[in-house]
Amino acid sequence: MALFVDAILRKFNRMELDFNMTMQRLLLVSNRLPVTVEKRKDTFNFKKSVGGLATGLRSFYQSYNSTWIGWCGLPANAVSGQDKKNLERELLERFDSVSVFLSKKDIRLFYSGFCNKTIWPLFHYFSDYAVYDNDLWESYKHVNRLFAQVLIKTAKPGDTIWIHDYQLMLLPEMIREKLPDTRIGFFLHIPFPSYEIFRLLPWRKEIIRGLLGADLIGFHIYDYVRHFMSSVRRILGYEHTFGQITLENRVVKADAFPMGIHFDQFAHAEPDPIWTLDIKQNCRIEGGCKVILSVDRLDYTKGISKRLEAFDCFLERYPEHKKKVTLMLVAVPSRTTVDQYKQLKQQVDELVGRINGKHGTIGWMPVWYLYQFMDFKRLVSLYSIADVALVTPLRDGMNLIAKEYLASKKDDRGVLILSEMAGAVSELSESIVVNPNNKHDVADAIQEALVMSGDEQIERNRIMKTRLKRYSVETWARDFMNKLNQTKNIQKEIGSKKLTLQIQKRLFKKYVKAEKRLIFLDYDGTLVPFASKPEQAKPDEEIFELLEMMICDPVNEVVIVSGRGRETLDSWFGQLKIGMSAEHGVWIKESQGIWRMIEPIQDEWKTEIKPIFEFFVDRTPASFIEEKSFSLAWHYRKADTELGPMRAIELKETLLDLTANLNLVILEGNKVIEVKHGGVNKGRAAHFWIADRMWDFIMAIGDDWTDEDLFEAIPENGYSIKVGLGVTKAKYYLLNYIEVREFLKSLGNQ
Repeated sequence: MALFVDAILRKFNRMELDFNMTMQRLLLVSNRLPVTVEKRKDTFNFKKSVGGLATGLRSFYQSYNSTWIGWCGLPANAVSGQDKKNLERELLERFDSVSVFLSKKDIRLFYSGFCNKTIWPLFHYFSDYAVYDNDLWESYKHVNRLFAQVLIKTAKPGDTIWIHDYQLMLLPEMIREKLPDTRIGFFLHIPFPSYEIFRLLPWRKEIIRGLLGADLIGFHIYDYVRHFMSSVRRILGYEHTFGQITLENRVVKADAFPMGIHFDQFAHAEPDPIWTLDIKQNCRIEGGCKVILSVDRLDYTKGISKRLEAFDCFLERYPEHKKKVTLMLVAVPSRTTVDQYKQLKQQVDELVGRINGKHGTIGWMPVWYLYQFMDFKRLVSLYSIADVALVTPLRDGMNLIAKEYLASKKDDRGVLILSEMAGAVSELSESIVVNPNNKHDVADAIQEALVMSGDEQIERNRIMKTRLKRYSVETWARDFMNKLNQTKNIQKEIGSKKLTLQIQKRLFKKYVKAEKRLIFLDYDGTLVPFASKPEQAKPDEEIFELLEMMICDPVNEVVIVSGRGRETLDSWFGQLKIGMSAEHGVWIKESQGIWRMIEPIQDEWKTEIKPIFEFFVDRTPASFIEEKSFSLAWHYRKADTELGPMRAIELKETLLDLTANLNLVILEGNKVIEVKHGGVNKGRAAHFWIADRMWDFIMAIGDDWTDEDLFEAIPENGYSIKVGLGVTKAKYYLLNYIEVREFLKSLGNQ
């Protein structure tokens, strides 16, 4: 699948794709609208919503043919009847927005509950804070359904839907069920945790399935993509290659898109001179006193308490900086009704008081603490006067404060100290990177920042600013949309090979007219599903009925072409009048004939290869070796879903070195690595029957890499059918063994 999809991606990358919003509408979906509504008596007041998502997407949304769907901030019971209709009309006409109305109970259980008591702490690795309450989960599902209802009602053919963040992770699947052909993107603005953390969530399967309803799933950095892929494989069993997940009927892409900022807005912004002077005077920032700036929401994930402890450590380790440096701590109130946030506020208050009492003197306060919201002008003013930005979250999806600080420095002076736990660190490696849990490390970083030369500051910052300017928030949004278009085009390309009913009708006509038919059928994965235990793969009654129906027509020659051993095939199908090819073409048997080798083959090589297989069995619990007459297979379908594929890569690399000068090939099938003689394959075995007489209908159905030689052997006027989505030489595909059986039934009834 990977090769096929990568080839298509390269094809579309060469085209100058751009998401032309003037030709179609974009529906942006998030928990909150970009405007918040307040009702005063009989009038509605509108103000801009605060928060990184609303701020980051506002200009992008306003620049195109877009409609934003989200909660307006008013409880549902606050508006009804004509007031509600008036509000809906005003939101749509003035702000291109559609509100989802949530009750006070929804807000309490969904947002304050499941979102901020379960998902937020767990995804930020604060698993001890996470609450697993079924009532909260039911509310989360209910609110996602409310969003789905509004979205389905609003959407029109051709619209693109872009869903944002952890509050709406079930929504993509809900939309996919009702609008199966819609282009759907999803972006997660917080970290996606490792599988070991994510597996703690009781509703992990539902969350993963919900996200996989999207065509493209975006994350800030590749680490989050990797964690998501690991959870998809371990929880639902879907394999992936280079960010491409192959579902039963679709290809889904997951990729990293580091969110940018409005670089020019910060670069050209002017500080508020009056407020800047006022803050300098109040904080006594004069006479060469340097400013360390810390700006964050008051959230336990931001590491504010540890940051204060590190500053305390800095003053103890480097007392020469006393009276010469001030930490300006801005904490924006957040989720003030949640217990952990109340406790954090008290803890920060006490730490600030303790540090100021311990180190402060008359005329100098080490920490200036501002517990308030900062508007744009005042924030830019703080950035302009800060010599150092101390950004040390314990876990952060991206962190735009670090980027805004750099963009605001017109003279390119200033030092950024950045936590290695922030997503932004992957783009800002020229900053001073610290472990926020190591207060001595942070203290030393503050010292390094304060003594850094101006030339070094400029050199570091110019590199980072160039990067930030190039990948702005507008670039980020367009990049995501272009990738979403590419993914849909890949799906269409794959869909064009589907063996549709219309194509089947043409095939049936040719089948009926034919006087000599040759039909090749793979077994595992084609006629039966892959089984974790070999005994579970035995043919059932329906398979015998299908084969007997096919062979009772004297015009048909049916051949089972399998990787299984000849003894197994004989025990299963020996009583039927069919041809068989075993061990990927090593052995062939005509109907009612005897087994014979396609050519003389030696197996001395097995004595050298088998110990290698045994070594990997020892290192991979639940894997096992299958020994056939002239091949060896290492199966890992029952092994750990992470360990098995990793060991398979190691085994394959080892075998490539060992078999370089031998006439052996390494076959990589569905959770199996097989070594066999290089001169024999399913295609060569197929030629034995193809060359036997003049056929006027030839068809081959298979699902594995080993069937590609078979597909290649089929003449141009024949029919080759791949089972499952994947890279293939076959002309058509069916999704699974169930579709294969239905197709064969229809074929036999012609």
